[in-house]
Amino acid sequence: MLSNLFETLPHALLEGYPTPMGAIARNGGVNFAVFSDHATGMELCVFDADGQYEMRRWRMHGPHDGVWHAFLPGVGAGLVYGFRAHGPWAPEQGHRFNPRKLLLDPCAREIVGRFEWRVEHLERGPEGGPDRRDNAAFALKARVAEPVGVAPGWRNAPRHAERDLVIYEVQVKSFSMLHPGIPDELRGTYAALAHPAAIGHFKRLGVTAVELLPVQYHVDEAFLGPKGLSNHWGYNTLGFFCADPRFAQDRGNPSAANDEFRAMVATLHAHGIEVLLDVVYNHTAEADERGPTIAFRGLDHASWYRLDEQGRCLNYTGCGNTLNLAHPRVTHFVLDSLRWWAKDMGVDGFRFDLATVLGRMHPDFDARAPFFAALAQDPVLSRVRLIAEAWDSGPNGYQVGRFPTRWLEWNDKFRDAARRFWLGQTTSRGDFARRFAASNDLFHHGQRKPTASVNFIAAHDGFTLADFTSYAGKRNHANGEDNRDGRADEACAPLGPEGPSADPAVAERRARLRRALMGTLLLAQGTPMLNAGDEILNSQQGNNNAWNQDNPTGWMDWPRADHGFEAFVGRLTALRREEPALNHPRWFLGGPADGQEPVMRWTAADGRELTDAEWQDPHPQPLACRIDVVEDGKPPAGSRALFIAFNPKPHAQRFNLPNRGPAPWRVALDTSGEWQAGQVTDWAIAVGAHGLVVLRDTGEPAD
Repeated sequence: MLSNLFETLPHALLEGYPTPMGAIARNGGVNFAVFSDHATGMELCVFDADGQYEMRRWRMHGPHDGVWHAFLPGVGAGLVYGFRAHGPWAPEQGHRFNPRKLLLDPCAREIVGRFEWRVEHLERGPEGGPDRRDNAAFALKARVAEPVGVAPGWRNAPRHAERDLVIYEVQVKSFSMLHPGIPDELRGTYAALAHPAAIGHFKRLGVTAVELLPVQYHVDEAFLGPKGLSNHWGYNTLGFFCADPRFAQDRGNPSAANDEFRAMVATLHAHGIEVLLDVVYNHTAEADERGPTIAFRGLDHASWYRLDEQGRCLNYTGCGNTLNLAHPRVTHFVLDSLRWWAKDMGVDGFRFDLATVLGRMHPDFDARAPFFAALAQDPVLSRVRLIAEAWDSGPNGYQVGRFPTRWLEWNDKFRDAARRFWLGQTTSRGDFARRFAASNDLFHHGQRKPTASVNFIAAHDGFTLADFTSYAGKRNHANGEDNRDGRADEACAPLGPEGPSADPAVAERRARLRRALMGTLLLAQGTPMLNAGDEILNSQQGNNNAWNQDNPTGWMDWPRADHGFEAFVGRLTALRREEPALNHPRWFLGGPADGQEPVMRWTAADGRELTDAEWQDPHPQPLACRIDVVEDGKPPAGSRALFIAFNPKPHAQRFNLPNRGPAPWRVALDTSGEWQAGQVTDWAIAVGAHGLVVLRDTGEPAD
């Protein structure tokens, strides 16, 4: 049957159209379009269904504004294909064309085969010229996908108000591999995240958005295989239009991953949970110029990547190469990919890994870069959430607070200040208060809101909450790099002997500090982000860079879950929802109330104003704030004045309460466990060691 099909194929391709990019089944055939500015010729190669045998090869038409294109009639979805690019071999100019290398379509919706690190994929031969070995037998191929249309998840998306976001950062496989409530056959899959056991967990936590670590098709780095390791996190993307098949139930079917992903999104949306993707548009899996030729390098190395004057890759990512978003066709590619994930796959937004790369021009970062402008005006992407990891490894790479107005940004300064304050390390009351109030020094400019600050105390990259309160330093030996990888300066403290402890005093101290840290995160102004597993006090045994640990170290340890702490996290998010003052959309004033703007006033434990010296004291000291929300001279419906006391000391601390008129203060939360919710306090309160207490003015007369 297949051989009969190929016998009917034409000897020459029709011209087709230069848009859209990729392979699109339409009008009784398939239209192909691929970008290369510097190629002198482009060939389309079609294969048998398994991608083993090259059946026919044609010269494509073009280029048309840098795009090679063709139309192949009589075929449709399921056709397996690749490209061969002809052009100059001039590495010093960035040109590395080699038609002996079969190239994967960068816009492939489905990918056939399994990538292996073989010498056939290297473009430079043993003598320095282009390698003469043909890699087609081992290369990944694209398969033409069935048109899918608008995803059901796009139509039923919940679209929460920004102030209501509570983000849960999670790796698809890690969440469910050890979960006792999820059937064995679903563990590690997209479907597991949509299982009732997962949905119930998210709802108990008060999560409104899950942020998935990379789910775009990735390949493992070359050095991992010989060590028996794999890239568990997936920050090594190759297929930017393709859901990773390792999370699919039907892994042998190239279309299954996309279908199962869409179904997962639709189910999460039906339960009011948004889906955000962690995406990697800063580099590709081809590494530096010594790496393999899989797609981009062979199509047009000089256009796709940032190069130095000798044609070598500029490594602003620490991964060998840097995508050249300054090139309009690369920007076009990224926008097409994002649009596909949003509309065809149904996702609600994106967290951009090493996002400074996106705004690098020549070579500095520019918040007015064309990529940002294009996102802002795109009819699909202008409605999605955008979150930046606002740094990269290049010059002046740290750009937190400098992204365009509608972006949210990871705020690592919040993480560091919160940890150091509660762990008794160097940080001032001024810095802690500033971070708790959404970091106005970083984000209060232009039309940016407090929600621009994505606050976190732990993320996938670093210690878990349980580990940075149990270890004095990283223990990454299992990663195969002699403990050289991972941050060496991460704020942490064992609070006793390192690792698990049966000592009741150590356990109590750790428990108090963990509750205070989680309370700081979920009650602060800004957008809170939970690191998956912290709610059950998951440990990675001191590994603060478990990127290649696809094993129990990198999976959530449900058998040892602390469900009491899980319930505590749920109470915190409930309190955040109940009290408008804890997730306010406007910036707080620091001075006297003017009847129009919300006010947050900070004091020492005895109630007096802090001196400049006290604000700058580098040793963590007790601190309190009163929050009043007013509109048109009065509190809005449902809003109450709040008083929050922070005691980082290992002993109880008396806090004088502010004048609150005839109404009593009632306890809403005490992380130390010494006060019960609803208890009434009068003029002062004793806050327990390592405790955070929230009081609210109910407006009711004293009993």
